[in-house]
Amino acid sequence: METDILIIGAGPAGIFTALELLNRGYKGKITIAEKGVAIENRACPKAKTGRCVGCKNCHITTGFSGAGAFSDGKLSLSSEVGGDFPELVGHETAQELISYTDKIYLSFGADTKVEGVSDSEKIKEIRRRAIRANLKLVDCPIRHLGTEKAQEIYLAIENRLKECGVQLLFSADALDIVMENGVCKGALCRIGGKEERIDAEIVIVATGRRGAGWLEEICRKHGVKHEAGIVDVGVRVEVRNEVMEDVNNILYESKLIGYPKPFKNKVRTFCQNPGGFVSQENYDNGLAVVNGHSYKEKKSANTNLAILCSHHFKDPFDRPLEYAKKVGELTNMLGAGRILVQRLGDIRDGKRSWQDDLMRSNVKPTLTDAVAGDITSAMPYRTMVSILNFIEEADTVVPGFASEETLLYSPELKFYSNRVSMDNDLKTSVKNLYCLGDSSGWTRGLMMASVMGVYMARKII
Repeated sequence: METDILIIGAGPAGIFTALELLNRGYKGKITIAEKGVAIENRACPKAKTGRCVGCKNCHITTGFSGAGAFSDGKLSLSSEVGGDFPELVGHETAQELISYTDKIYLSFGADTKVEGVSDSEKIKEIRRRAIRANLKLVDCPIRHLGTEKAQEIYLAIENRLKECGVQLLFSADALDIVMENGVCKGALCRIGGKEERIDAEIVIVATGRRGAGWLEEICRKHGVKHEAGIVDVGVRVEVRNEVMEDVNNILYESKLIGYPKPFKNKVRTFCQNPGGFVSQENYDNGLAVVNGHSYKEKKSANTNLAILCSHHFKDPFDRPLEYAKKVGELTNMLGAGRILVQRLGDIRDGKRSWQDDLMRSNVKPTLTDAVAGDITSAMPYRTMVSILNFIEEADTVVPGFASEETLLYSPELKFYSNRVSMDNDLKTSVKNLYCLGDSSGWTRGLMMASVMGVYMARKII
Protein backbone atom coordinates (compact mmCIF):
# COMPACT_ATOMS: atom_id res chain seq x y z
CA MET A 1 0.00 0.00 0.00
CA GLU A 2 1.29 3.48 -0.82
CA THR A 3 0.32 6.95 0.37
CA ASP A 4 1.85 10.42 0.55
CA ILE A 5 1.14 11.05 4.23
CA LEU A 6 0.55 8.26 6.75
CA ILE A 7 -0.94 9.25 10.09
CA ILE A 8 -0.81 6.57 12.78
CA GLY A 9 -3.65 7.23 15.23
CA ALA A 10 -7.01 8.93 14.67
CA GLY A 11 -7.00 11.01 17.85
CA PRO A 12 -7.35 14.82 17.79
CA ALA A 13 -3.74 15.45 16.70
CA GLY A 14 -3.99 13.12 13.70
CA ILE A 15 -7.52 14.22 12.78
CA PHE A 16 -6.68 17.92 12.79
CA THR A 17 -3.52 17.35 10.78
CA ALA A 18 -5.64 15.80 8.03
CA LEU A 19 -8.40 18.40 8.39
CA GLU A 20 -6.03 21.36 8.12
CA LEU A 21 -4.21 19.80 5.16
CA LEU A 22 -7.57 19.66 3.37
CA ASN A 23 -8.42 23.22 4.45
CA ARG A 24 -5.12 24.37 2.95
CA GLY A 25 -5.79 22.68 -0.37
CA TYR A 26 -3.44 19.71 -0.06
CA LYS A 27 -3.89 17.39 -3.07
CA GLY A 28 -1.79 14.40 -2.01
CA LYS A 29 -3.09 11.12 -0.61
CA ILE A 30 -3.67 11.05 3.17
CA THR A 31 -4.06 7.77 5.04
CA ILE A 32 -4.99 7.41 8.71
CA ALA A 33 -4.35 4.02 10.34
CA GLU A 34 -6.34 3.57 13.55
CA LYS A 35 -6.14 0.66 15.99
CA GLY A 36 -9.82 0.97 16.92
CA VAL A 37 -13.01 1.34 14.91
CA ALA A 38 -15.04 4.15 13.33
CA ILE A 39 -16.75 6.40 15.84
CA GLU A 40 -20.24 5.22 14.83
CA ASN A 41 -19.18 1.68 15.75
CA ARG A 42 -17.71 2.54 19.14
CA ALA A 43 -19.83 1.36 22.06
CA CYS A 44 -18.80 0.36 25.57
CA PRO A 45 -20.51 -2.93 26.60
CA LYS A 46 -20.66 -1.64 30.18
CA ALA A 47 -23.83 0.28 29.29
CA LYS A 48 -25.57 -3.11 29.06
CA THR A 49 -23.53 -5.33 31.37
CA GLY A 50 -23.16 -2.87 34.24
CA ARG A 51 -19.44 -3.55 34.56
CA CYS A 52 -16.28 -3.51 32.46
CA VAL A 53 -15.86 -6.75 30.49
CA GLY A 54 -12.22 -6.12 29.51
CA CYS A 55 -12.48 -5.69 25.73
CA LYS A 56 -9.23 -6.40 23.86
CA ASN A 57 -9.38 -2.90 22.37
CA CYS A 58 -11.14 -0.63 24.83
CA HIS A 59 -13.79 1.41 22.98
CA ILE A 60 -13.31 4.21 25.52
CA THR A 61 -9.65 4.77 24.56
CA THR A 62 -9.37 3.53 20.95
CA GLY A 63 -11.20 4.34 17.75
CA PHE A 64 -11.77 7.49 15.70
CA SER A 65 -11.10 10.59 17.84
CA GLY A 66 -9.29 8.47 20.46
CA ALA A 67 -10.17 9.01 24.11
CA GLY A 68 -11.67 12.36 23.08
CA ALA A 69 -14.95 10.82 21.90
CA PHE A 70 -15.82 9.43 25.32
CA SER A 71 -14.13 12.08 27.46
CA ASP A 72 -15.93 14.94 29.13
CA GLY A 73 -15.13 16.95 25.99
CA LYS A 74 -13.54 20.09 27.44
CA LEU A 75 -11.57 22.46 25.21
CA SER A 76 -9.13 24.59 27.21
CA LEU A 77 -8.87 27.96 25.47
CA SER A 78 -5.65 29.20 27.08
CA SER A 79 -2.06 28.45 26.11
CA GLU A 80 -1.32 28.18 29.85
CA VAL A 81 -3.15 24.83 29.91
CA GLY A 82 -2.59 21.65 27.94
CA GLY A 83 1.09 20.77 28.04
CA ASP A 84 4.38 22.22 26.84
CA PHE A 85 3.70 22.71 23.13
CA PRO A 86 3.71 26.53 23.62
CA GLU A 87 7.32 26.27 24.81
CA LEU A 88 8.17 24.78 21.42
CA VAL A 89 6.46 27.38 19.22
CA GLY A 90 5.89 30.33 21.57
CA HIS A 91 2.81 31.22 23.64
CA GLU A 92 1.64 33.89 21.18
CA THR A 93 1.66 31.43 18.27
CA ALA A 94 0.01 28.77 20.43
CA GLN A 95 -2.77 31.16 21.48
CA GLU A 96 -3.42 32.16 17.86
CA LEU A 97 -3.64 28.47 16.93
CA ILE A 98 -6.07 27.83 19.80
CA SER A 99 -8.37 30.60 18.54
CA TYR A 100 -8.21 29.21 15.00
CA THR A 101 -8.79 25.60 16.08
CA ASP A 102 -11.67 26.65 18.33
CA LYS A 103 -13.42 28.11 15.27
CA ILE A 104 -13.10 24.72 13.55
CA TYR A 105 -14.79 23.01 16.50
CA LEU A 106 -17.53 25.64 16.40
CA SER A 107 -18.06 25.02 12.70
CA PHE A 108 -18.77 21.36 13.50
CA GLY A 109 -21.34 22.20 16.16
CA ALA A 110 -19.51 22.91 19.42
CA ASP A 111 -21.45 24.85 22.06
CA THR A 112 -20.91 28.61 21.67
CA LYS A 113 -20.93 29.14 25.45
CA VAL A 114 -17.55 29.63 27.13
CA GLU A 115 -17.35 28.68 30.80
CA GLY A 116 -15.27 30.42 33.47
CA VAL A 117 -15.27 34.01 32.19
CA SER A 118 -18.45 35.52 33.58
CA ASP A 119 -17.72 36.84 37.09
CA SER A 120 -14.28 38.35 37.59
CA GLU A 121 -14.90 39.47 41.20
CA LYS A 122 -15.91 36.00 42.36
CA ILE A 123 -12.92 34.54 40.51
CA LYS A 124 -10.71 36.97 42.45
CA GLU A 125 -12.19 35.71 45.71
CA ILE A 126 -11.47 32.09 44.79
CA ARG A 127 -7.92 33.13 43.88
CA ARG A 128 -7.49 34.86 47.26
CA ARG A 129 -8.51 31.65 49.02
CA ALA A 130 -6.08 29.68 46.85
CA ILE A 131 -3.22 32.04 47.74
CA ARG A 132 -4.00 31.59 51.44
CA ALA A 133 -3.71 27.83 50.90
CA ASN A 134 -0.36 28.19 49.04
CA LEU A 135 -2.02 27.10 45.80
CA LYS A 136 -2.05 28.70 42.36
CA LEU A 137 -5.38 29.09 40.57
CA VAL A 138 -5.24 28.92 36.77
CA ASP A 139 -8.57 30.29 35.54
CA CYS A 140 -8.83 28.99 32.01
CA PRO A 141 -11.78 29.64 29.67
CA ILE A 142 -13.44 26.30 28.87
CA ARG A 143 -15.66 25.26 25.99
CA HIS A 144 -17.54 22.19 27.18
CA LEU A 145 -18.56 19.83 24.39
CA GLY A 146 -20.04 17.16 26.65
CA THR A 147 -19.39 13.45 26.24
CA GLU A 148 -22.41 12.80 24.01
CA LYS A 149 -21.97 16.00 21.96
CA ALA A 150 -18.26 15.31 21.43
CA GLN A 151 -19.19 12.07 19.68
CA GLU A 152 -21.52 13.96 17.32
CA ILE A 153 -18.84 16.53 16.51
CA TYR A 154 -16.16 13.94 15.82
CA LEU A 155 -18.59 11.92 13.70
CA ALA A 156 -19.13 15.02 11.55
CA ILE A 157 -15.35 15.43 11.24
CA GLU A 158 -14.95 11.75 10.33
CA ASN A 159 -17.57 12.14 7.58
CA ARG A 160 -15.84 15.27 6.26
CA LEU A 161 -12.51 13.44 6.00
CA LYS A 162 -14.16 10.55 4.15
CA GLU A 163 -15.97 12.89 1.76
CA CYS A 164 -12.68 14.62 0.96
CA GLY A 165 -10.90 11.38 0.09
CA VAL A 166 -8.89 10.68 3.23
CA GLN A 167 -8.30 6.93 3.51
CA LEU A 168 -9.37 5.72 6.96
CA LEU A 169 -8.03 2.28 7.89
CA PHE A 170 -9.76 0.96 11.01
CA SER A 171 -8.69 -2.05 13.10
CA ALA A 172 -5.22 -1.29 11.77
CA ASP A 173 -2.75 -2.03 14.56
CA ALA A 174 0.63 -0.36 13.94
CA LEU A 175 3.43 -2.83 14.69
CA ASP A 176 6.53 -0.86 13.68
CA ILE A 177 7.83 1.93 11.49
CA VAL A 178 9.83 1.07 8.36
CA MET A 179 13.39 2.43 8.31
CA GLU A 180 15.75 2.47 5.33
CA ASN A 181 19.20 4.08 5.58
CA GLY A 182 18.15 6.14 8.58
CA VAL A 183 15.01 7.47 6.87
CA CYS A 184 11.44 6.59 7.85
CA LYS A 185 9.72 5.13 4.79
CA GLY A 186 6.40 3.97 6.22
CA ALA A 187 4.95 1.58 8.76
CA LEU A 188 4.07 -2.05 9.23
CA CYS A 189 0.46 -2.62 10.32
CA ARG A 190 -1.73 -5.59 11.09
CA ILE A 191 -4.99 -5.12 9.21
CA GLY A 192 -7.65 -7.82 9.39
CA GLY A 193 -5.16 -10.31 10.81
CA LYS A 194 -2.70 -9.71 7.97
CA GLU A 195 0.57 -7.78 8.18
CA GLU A 196 0.84 -5.06 5.56
CA ARG A 197 3.51 -2.50 4.77
CA ILE A 198 2.32 1.05 4.08
CA ASP A 199 4.90 3.19 2.25
CA ALA A 200 4.71 6.94 2.77
CA GLU A 201 6.67 10.12 2.10
CA ILE A 202 5.80 11.44 5.56
CA VAL A 203 4.93 9.36 8.65
CA ILE A 204 3.16 11.04 11.56
CA VAL A 205 2.76 9.14 14.85
CA ALA A 206 -0.18 10.50 16.85
CA THR A 207 -1.12 7.55 19.03
CA GLY A 208 -2.33 9.43 22.13
CA ARG A 209 -1.94 8.37 25.74
CA ARG A 210 -3.01 4.84 24.81
CA GLY A 211 -0.05 4.57 22.42
CA ALA A 212 2.57 6.35 24.53
CA GLY A 213 4.25 3.10 25.58
CA TRP A 214 4.33 1.83 21.98
CA LEU A 215 5.96 5.06 20.78
CA GLU A 216 8.55 4.88 23.55
CA GLU A 217 9.57 1.41 22.38
CA ILE A 218 9.72 2.65 18.76
CA CYS A 219 12.01 5.49 19.85
CA ARG A 220 14.32 3.08 21.65
CA LYS A 221 14.40 0.59 18.79
CA HIS A 222 15.10 3.08 16.00
CA GLY A 223 17.18 5.68 17.81
CA VAL A 224 14.61 8.47 17.77
CA LYS A 225 15.95 11.05 20.21
CA HIS A 226 13.75 11.44 23.26
CA GLU A 227 13.94 11.95 26.97
CA ALA A 228 12.06 10.57 29.91
CA GLY A 229 9.55 13.20 30.88
CA ILE A 230 7.11 13.61 33.72
CA VAL A 231 4.63 10.93 34.65
CA ASP A 232 1.51 11.71 36.67
CA VAL A 233 0.21 9.28 39.29
CA GLY A 234 -2.86 10.12 41.30
CA VAL A 235 -6.48 9.58 42.24
CA ARG A 236 -9.90 10.73 41.10
CA VAL A 237 -11.79 12.53 43.82
CA GLU A 238 -15.59 12.61 44.03
CA VAL A 239 -17.69 14.93 46.21
CA ARG A 240 -21.28 16.15 46.28
CA ASN A 241 -22.15 18.96 43.86
CA GLU A 242 -23.11 21.15 46.83
CA VAL A 243 -19.48 21.20 47.98
CA MET A 244 -18.22 22.40 44.58
CA GLU A 245 -21.20 24.63 43.77
CA ASP A 246 -19.42 28.01 43.79
CA VAL A 247 -16.43 26.81 41.79
CA ASN A 248 -18.63 24.88 39.34
CA ASN A 249 -20.86 27.89 38.69
CA ILE A 250 -18.09 30.49 38.46
CA LEU A 251 -15.19 28.61 36.83
CA TYR A 252 -16.71 25.28 35.75
CA GLU A 253 -13.22 23.82 36.17
CA SER A 254 -10.86 24.90 38.96
CA LYS A 255 -7.27 24.24 37.97
CA LEU A 256 -5.27 24.35 41.21
CA ILE A 257 -1.52 23.76 41.41
CA GLY A 258 0.52 23.26 44.59
CA TYR A 259 3.81 21.91 45.91
CA PRO A 260 2.79 20.44 49.28
CA LYS A 261 5.26 19.59 52.00
CA PRO A 262 7.30 17.58 52.75
CA PHE A 263 8.34 16.44 49.26
CA LYS A 264 7.16 19.48 47.24
CA ASN A 265 6.29 17.44 44.15
CA LYS A 266 3.98 19.32 41.81
CA VAL A 267 0.37 18.33 42.53
CA ARG A 268 -2.53 19.62 40.45
CA THR A 269 -6.21 19.19 39.77
CA PHE A 270 -7.27 18.07 36.31
CA CYS A 271 -10.41 17.23 34.35
CA GLN A 272 -13.16 18.50 36.64
CA ASN A 273 -16.65 17.16 35.85
CA PRO A 274 -19.57 18.99 37.50
CA GLY A 275 -22.53 16.62 37.74
CA GLY A 276 -20.29 14.04 36.12
CA PHE A 277 -19.62 10.33 36.34
CA VAL A 278 -16.45 8.49 37.30
CA SER A 279 -15.49 6.00 34.58
CA GLN A 280 -13.08 3.17 33.87
CA GLU A 281 -10.67 2.90 30.93
CA ASN A 282 -8.72 -0.19 29.93
CA TYR A 283 -5.22 -0.10 28.50
CA ASP A 284 -2.95 -2.83 27.17
CA ASN A 285 -2.73 -6.06 29.17
CA GLY A 286 -6.03 -5.26 30.86
CA LEU A 287 -4.71 -2.35 32.94
CA ALA A 288 -7.77 -0.58 34.41
CA VAL A 289 -7.44 3.14 35.14
CA VAL A 290 -9.98 5.65 36.36
CA ASN A 291 -11.21 8.75 34.49
CA GLY A 292 -14.25 11.03 34.51
CA HIS A 293 -17.02 11.98 32.10
CA SER A 294 -19.41 14.91 31.99
CA TYR A 295 -22.50 14.97 29.78
CA LYS A 296 -24.42 17.97 28.50
CA GLU A 297 -27.84 16.62 29.49
CA LYS A 298 -27.33 13.66 31.85
CA LYS A 299 -26.19 14.79 35.32
CA SER A 300 -25.33 13.13 38.64
CA ALA A 301 -25.40 14.49 42.19
CA ASN A 302 -21.59 14.54 42.32
CA THR A 303 -18.57 16.37 40.94
CA ASN A 304 -15.38 14.47 40.20
CA LEU A 305 -11.84 15.61 39.35
CA ALA A 306 -8.36 14.15 39.20
CA ILE A 307 -5.57 15.02 41.62
CA LEU A 308 -2.25 14.16 40.03
CA CYS A 309 1.22 14.05 41.55
CA SER A 310 4.03 14.61 39.03
CA HIS A 311 7.20 12.51 39.12
CA HIS A 312 10.28 13.47 37.11
CA PHE A 313 12.89 10.74 37.40
CA LYS A 314 16.62 11.24 36.86
CA ASP A 315 19.47 8.96 35.83
CA PRO A 316 19.81 6.05 35.93
CA PHE A 317 16.05 5.44 35.73
CA ASP A 318 14.44 6.33 32.40
CA ARG A 319 11.22 4.29 32.27
CA PRO A 320 8.59 6.40 34.03
CA LEU A 321 5.77 4.80 32.01
CA GLU A 322 6.70 1.40 33.39
CA TYR A 323 6.77 2.85 36.90
CA ALA A 324 3.23 4.20 36.53
CA LYS A 325 2.01 0.92 35.07
CA LYS A 326 3.42 -1.02 38.04
CA VAL A 327 1.51 1.24 40.41
CA GLY A 328 -1.64 0.62 38.37
CA GLU A 329 -1.10 -3.14 38.23
CA LEU A 330 -0.64 -3.38 42.00
CA THR A 331 -3.82 -1.37 42.58
CA ASN A 332 -5.72 -3.54 40.07
CA MET A 333 -4.48 -6.64 41.90
CA LEU A 334 -6.04 -5.40 45.14
CA GLY A 335 -9.30 -4.66 43.33
CA ALA A 336 -9.42 -7.98 41.43
CA GLY A 337 -8.95 -6.13 38.14
CA ARG A 338 -11.35 -3.28 38.98
CA ILE A 339 -11.01 0.29 40.21
CA LEU A 340 -10.49 0.77 43.96
CA VAL A 341 -12.43 3.41 45.92
CA GLN A 342 -11.85 4.56 49.51
CA ARG A 343 -13.31 7.25 51.76
CA LEU A 344 -10.90 9.99 52.86
CA GLY A 345 -11.96 9.51 56.48
CA ASP A 346 -11.01 5.83 56.34
CA ILE A 347 -7.57 6.73 54.98
CA ARG A 348 -7.07 9.10 57.91
CA ASP A 349 -8.18 6.36 60.31
CA GLY A 350 -5.74 3.91 58.76
CA LYS A 351 -8.38 1.41 57.65
CA ARG A 352 -9.88 0.18 54.41
CA SER A 353 -13.37 1.13 53.25
CA TRP A 354 -16.21 -1.37 53.02
CA GLN A 355 -19.19 -1.34 50.68
CA ASP A 356 -21.57 -0.72 53.59
CA ASP A 357 -19.60 2.43 54.49
CA LEU A 358 -20.10 3.80 50.99
CA MET A 359 -23.83 3.11 50.98
CA ARG A 360 -24.32 5.04 54.24
CA SER A 361 -22.48 8.12 52.96
CA ASN A 362 -23.89 11.28 51.41
CA VAL A 363 -21.50 10.72 48.49
CA LYS A 364 -22.66 7.67 46.53
CA PRO A 365 -20.08 6.37 44.00
CA THR A 366 -21.04 7.05 40.38
CA LEU A 367 -18.67 4.27 39.29
CA THR A 368 -20.99 1.60 40.62
CA ASP A 369 -18.68 -1.37 40.04
CA ALA A 370 -15.69 0.17 41.85
CA VAL A 371 -14.40 -2.01 44.69
CA ALA A 372 -14.26 -0.59 48.21
CA GLY A 373 -10.79 -1.18 49.61
CA ASP A 374 -7.49 0.41 50.61
CA ILE A 375 -5.71 2.41 47.91
CA THR A 376 -2.87 3.28 50.32
CA SER A 377 -1.70 -0.35 50.16
CA ALA A 378 -0.71 0.19 46.52
CA MET A 379 0.00 3.93 46.16
CA PRO A 380 3.66 5.00 46.68
CA TYR A 381 4.19 6.79 50.00
CA ARG A 382 5.56 9.97 48.41
CA THR A 383 2.59 10.19 46.07
CA MET A 384 -0.05 9.43 48.70
CA VAL A 385 1.31 11.92 51.26
CA SER A 386 1.57 14.66 48.63
CA ILE A 387 -2.03 14.09 47.50
CA LEU A 388 -3.44 13.99 51.03
CA ASN A 389 -1.66 17.22 51.98
CA PHE A 390 -2.88 18.86 48.78
CA ILE A 391 -6.47 17.87 49.60
CA GLU A 392 -6.14 19.55 53.01
CA GLU A 393 -4.85 22.73 51.33
CA ALA A 394 -7.66 22.62 48.74
CA ASP A 395 -10.21 22.56 51.56
CA THR A 396 -9.36 26.23 52.20
CA VAL A 397 -10.38 27.03 48.64
CA VAL A 398 -13.40 24.70 48.60
CA PRO A 399 -14.72 24.16 52.15
CA GLY A 400 -15.90 20.58 52.57
CA PHE A 401 -13.54 19.19 49.94
CA ALA A 402 -11.58 17.33 52.63
CA SER A 403 -14.70 15.80 54.19
CA GLU A 404 -14.61 12.37 55.80
CA GLU A 405 -16.99 11.17 53.06
CA THR A 406 -14.92 12.42 50.10
CA LEU A 407 -14.20 9.47 47.80
CA LEU A 408 -10.81 8.67 46.27
CA TYR A 409 -10.61 6.30 43.29
CA SER A 410 -7.36 4.71 42.09
CA PRO A 411 -5.40 4.43 39.89
CA GLU A 412 -5.52 7.64 37.85
CA LEU A 413 -2.49 7.55 35.54
CA LYS A 414 -1.49 9.82 32.66
CA PHE A 415 0.73 8.15 30.07
CA TYR A 416 2.49 10.98 28.28
CA SER A 417 5.92 10.88 29.84
CA ASN A 418 8.11 10.08 26.80
CA ARG A 419 9.01 13.46 25.27
CA VAL A 420 10.24 13.19 21.69
CA SER A 421 13.01 15.67 20.84
CA MET A 422 12.01 18.00 17.98
CA ASP A 423 12.62 21.51 16.67
CA ASN A 424 9.95 24.16 16.19
CA ASP A 425 9.24 22.75 12.72
CA LEU A 426 8.36 19.51 14.57
CA LYS A 427 11.24 17.64 12.91
CA THR A 428 12.52 14.68 14.92
CA SER A 429 16.00 13.15 14.72
CA VAL A 430 14.69 10.71 12.06
CA LYS A 431 14.00 12.13 8.61
CA ASN A 432 10.34 12.02 7.48
CA LEU A 433 9.13 10.96 10.97
CA TYR A 434 6.97 13.30 13.06
CA CYS A 435 5.34 12.72 16.44
CA LEU A 436 2.29 14.63 17.69
CA GLY A 437 -0.18 14.88 20.55
CA ASP A 438 -0.13 13.35 24.00
CA SER A 439 2.08 10.41 23.01
CA SER A 440 4.80 12.84 21.90
CA GLY A 441 5.00 14.24 25.44
CA TRP A 442 4.28 17.81 24.27
CA THR A 443 0.50 18.07 24.77
CA ARG A 444 -2.14 17.12 27.33
CA GLY A 445 -5.76 17.23 26.31
CA LEU A 446 -8.07 17.73 23.35
CA MET A 447 -7.39 21.33 22.39
CA MET A 448 -3.59 21.36 22.52
CA ALA A 449 -3.37 18.02 20.67
CA SER A 450 -5.72 19.42 18.00
CA VAL A 451 -3.61 22.60 17.82
CA MET A 452 -0.41 20.61 17.33
CA GLY A 453 -2.10 18.81 14.41
CA VAL A 454 -3.05 22.13 12.79
CA TYR A 455 0.53 23.37 13.20
CA MET A 456 1.88 20.13 11.69
CA ALA A 457 -0.30 20.52 8.61
CA ARG A 458 0.89 24.07 8.06
CA LYS A 459 4.51 22.95 8.26
CA ILE A 460 3.84 20.24 5.68
CA ILE A 461 2.18 22.77 3.34
